[in-house]
Amino acid sequence: MDRARAARLLTLAAGLGLLAAAGETELKARLHPARWLAPGADAPRALSTSFTECLVRPADAKEAYLVELGRSAFRTPMLLGGQAARAGLACESCHQAGRRNPDFYFPGLSGAPGTADVTSALFSSHRDDGIDNPKPIPDLSSPKSALKVSQDPARGDLERFIHGLVTEEFDGAEPPPAVLTGLAAYVRALGPGACPAQARASVRAADFVDEARRSVRAAQAALTHGDSSAALLMIDGARWRLGLINERYDDPGSADARAALKAADLDLLAAQDAIRAGDKGAEARLSLLLARSEAWAPILAREEKRSLFDPGRLEAEARGR
Repeated sequence: MDRARAARLLTLAAGLGLLAAAGETELKARLHPARWLAPGADAPRALSTSFTECLVRPADAKEAYLVELGRSAFRTPMLLGGQAARAGLACESCHQAGRRNPDFYFPGLSGAPGTADVTSALFSSHRDDGIDNPKPIPDLSSPKSALKVSQDPARGDLERFIHGLVTEEFDGAEPPPAVLTGLAAYVRALGPGACPAQARASVRAADFVDEARRSVRAAQAALTHGDSSAALLMIDGARWRLGLINERYDDPGSADARAALKAADLDLLAAQDAIRAGDKGAEARLSLLLARSEAWAPILAREEKRSLFDPGRLEAEARGR
């Protein structure tokens, strides 16, 4: 192992120790997206806004289904498994909204902000090369000609690349076949021609609720296709999104919001148990959860001002006030 890599791994260990000591008094210990912010990054801006998504929605129903599977898996740490899942890292951590993340910084993996060493033993037992060589994180919504992996569906290079990324780069489990196909379909559906005029937009609780609902609907579609493995991963994605909402509702006055989120998570957990047991009523459980979300989503909106979705509160927290 070269000296630079050894120094980065020591930095990682020290950084994790600092997070544990800091407890709930710092944003980096309380919000998962804050943990990967580079030193000196504008935390309030990075946590209250996000890149907008450059996604072409397919007209074909089968392709649209696959894109939704891939889109949800892209945002789910459980796809990567292992150390990444335990750390709460998903594909979107580096590729925000399928684009890039110039503020991304993981001690032991990153050099400059927006870089990562993808051949590190920190996440992979397969691809460690013993060299500290962080590379810029590519923008997956760039012109296809600017990306190093061919996205020609006839060649299958993209599917092979993503499979290797999951199973070797991150030591994750074999992804369900439809999810692997969906991830490639999602990446292919990204492109500069679909980028909104506004590069960044405010992050709201309602956006996270919508993401959770999309994952639930993707799970329902997977069940319709008889794919319980894909459905379980989609529900993992919905549960993860609810967790990201919950960690922002930390104010003592937000008990109603947290209770609603906990109830929804228990509903999702029950649906997963039903799927594993072969219960044909699992899809109905998910439909009920979606219906119930219409009742608790307004609670989140009502209490959002005191949450860490509020830019003013994020600013105050970042300044230690």
